[in-house]
Amino acid sequence: MLKGTAREAAAEFLRTFILIVFGLGVNAQVTLGGGANGDYLSIALGWGLAVTLAVYCCAGISGAHINPAVTLALAARKRFEWSKVCPYMIAQFAGAFAGAALVYLTYYDAIQAFHDGAKLVPPMDHATAGIFATYPQPYISPFPGGLIDQIVGTALLVLVVFALGDEKNAAPMSNMAPLIVGCTVVMIGSAFGLNSGYAINPARDLSPRLFTFVAGWGKEVFTAGNGFWWVPIVGPLIGGVLGGFIYDLFITKHHPEEE
Repeated sequence: MLKGTAREAAAEFLRTFILIVFGLGVNAQVTLGGGANGDYLSIALGWGLAVTLAVYCCAGISGAHINPAVTLALAARKRFEWSKVCPYMIAQFAGAFAGAALVYLTYYDAIQAFHDGAKLVPPMDHATAGIFATYPQPYISPFPGGLIDQIVGTALLVLVVFALGDEKNAAPMSNMAPLIVGCTVVMIGSAFGLNSGYAINPARDLSPRLFTFVAGWGKEVFTAGNGFWWVPIVGPLIGGVLGGFIYDLFITKHHPEEE
């Protein structure tokens, strides 16, 4: 039986794996079905429900971060031990890679049929590479547009996560928090998904991107969008810490002091 941090990391692996399997599965069905089996709304709803289900699966063990940006933000705001940050992040990235591999295996025949023997790239055409990782619209540059986009989306997510865990505020019952986090992801996707697909999670984007690199899409997954690949990593990490800081600045510091 695993103990301590190893047990929590294992839960983070499984939870992130579940998130990616459901999330990328929705992307695959919409893309490979040519829009006949879903649309952007189903993607937004699917990712929101994926977050909810992933959190419900293992929340009792590791607190359900499923996102390196959330893990970093909690540690930066003294809500999580720094010693656990690396194990959690490694588990999150590994779970996301495994989830991407399973979606690829499940949809392998459909991906090959979609391309009809053609090369898997270029991802900027938002073909099958876009199932796995996010790519920007042609008008979005990595900096400042893309970076701002990811900072804003992740800051909003983490701000809500902090609010849901604040027992001195109007925090819901613990069994409702995963559903509200999922609704928040749906809202972010509905409001801020246009520019570059609202990754708002470094593990959700980098690990599937790495998988596409080794699975046949090639180096273009890193060069597309003027080298956009780093934005869904750096932006969420900055945005997560910023969101936590904003919540503490405007809410936490104004709680009545305990006697």
